Amino acid sequence: MAEHEVVIVGGGPTGLMLAGELALAGVDVAIVEQRANQEVPGSRAGGLHSRTLEVFDQRGIVDWFVAEGKLHPHAYFHVALEIGDFPTRHNYVLGLWQKHIERILASWIATLPVKFYRERAAAGFEQDDDGVSLALSDGSSLRASYLVGCDGGRSAIRKAAGIEFAGWDATKSWLIAEAQTAEEPAWGFRHDQLGTHGIGKAEDGRARIVLTEARLNSGSEPSLREVSEALTTVYGRDFGIHDASWISRFSDLSRQAAAYRERRVLLAGDAAHVHPPMGGQGLNLGVQDAVNLGWKLAQVVKRTAPEHLLDTYQAERHPVGARVLRNTMAHVALQRRDERSLALDAYLVEFLAMDEPRKRMAAEVIGLGIRYDFGEGHPLLGRRMPDLDLLTVGGPLRVFSLLHEARPLLLNFGVPGSLDAALAPWAARMRRVDAQCSGVWELPVLGVVNAPAAVLIRPDGYVAWVGEGDDAGLAEALATWFGPAA
Repeated sequence: MAEHEVVIVGGGPTGLMLAGELALAGVDVAIVEQRANQEVPGSRAGGLHSRTLEVFDQRGIVDWFVAEGKLHPHAYFHVALEIGDFPTRHNYVLGLWQKHIERILASWIATLPVKFYRERAAAGFEQDDDGVSLALSDGSSLRASYLVGCDGGRSAIRKAAGIEFAGWDATKSWLIAEAQTAEEPAWGFRHDQLGTHGIGKAEDGRARIVLTEARLNSGSEPSLREVSEALTTVYGRDFGIHDASWISRFSDLSRQAAAYRERRVLLAGDAAHVHPPMGGQGLNLGVQDAVNLGWKLAQVVKRTAPEHLLDTYQAERHPVGARVLRNTMAHVALQRRDERSLALDAYLVEFLAMDEPRKRMAAEVIGLGIRYDFGEGHPLLGRRMPDLDLLTVGGPLRVFSLLHEARPLLLNFGVPGSLDAALAPWAARMRRVDAQCSGVWELPVLGVVNAPAAVLIRPDGYVAWVGEGDDAGLAEALATWFGPAA
């Protein structure tokens, strides 16, 4: 039986990102994946939001994605929301299909010590006080200290763990297909009593078709005939559709795991939450789950932090996931085309044309409005650290360049070395940089905030402590997030 410190079931974007985070922390990690490679059928998820791009920037790989994607100046919640004025280096949505996102993530993982078990699926597990034994579909088994299910909305790991997947059943469904057409189709969007429909171009030149179905259908796999009939219902003809390379169906099913952890088994990504794809938030949500969990799990595995640190994963990410479910359910409701819904639509469009509502909703969609509850204090506390330009003894640096190794970071803007005494018991676990910073500190939605004297930044880029000229509270924050003093 092969042994690893952590085994991840599912090698999609969430599983890949989590494996990368754990490998950076020196954890022996393996991925179990049913596919022989990272090929993804169809276009699927098609966008990376600002916070996800910042996360990739924190690891030094964002340029790999930007080089292949297309920059769009808007996020989307019912209407296009301008985000070009947001205080981030990535104030855009990057158009890039999931197959490319996975390929690029896999190329990053290839530079790290991550073991793959491909063309195998999870076939059940048993856990005890010391770890988890995972049975695989080929008859082999793996042993790990912790098991993480990143295996999608039908997660076998979640089901085997007995974790409740509560929420709301589907009320409507959509067909999606990529196919050739004998006639020029009606490109663009169309709205009718059924809802919103669209026909665009896939990368291979085929028509990419998304159709709201007249009746809820969340059962069998759809056929080309069903797509043809749905096209005829909406457009009056099927444009001679043929030679489909991909046909699928999705619905507005919305569910969330009641717990993201059951002893030594954890969930991330779609295994922890499913929702309709409005606003393109699912893949981004999963990647950010992984970045929140990775450094915490690494510290617990390495026994530098107590096991209860893993409780903060649920405490921080479950409310974020719940908010996305609420957001996407509202988005679906606003697509209804009856007169009462259209009246609400008109009011919402007016509100979102105003700066404050636009910024608040856009920040929620693109992940820049997240604040974890670390208590009262400076506005930075619990929010992501802005990527400021710093001046250090080693020359000019960006904040994110100091997070490439996924280690905790203390930035001291006061007297050089003034926090060294408080930091000393944790010094081997983190990076300390004395720096100067010119210009204003600006946060999304909140605007300009007072520059602090020092900040303690977690490996995921969120501010865990803000210094106001002394070391008050620093030792407590260090112990909370990075374990007891050495």
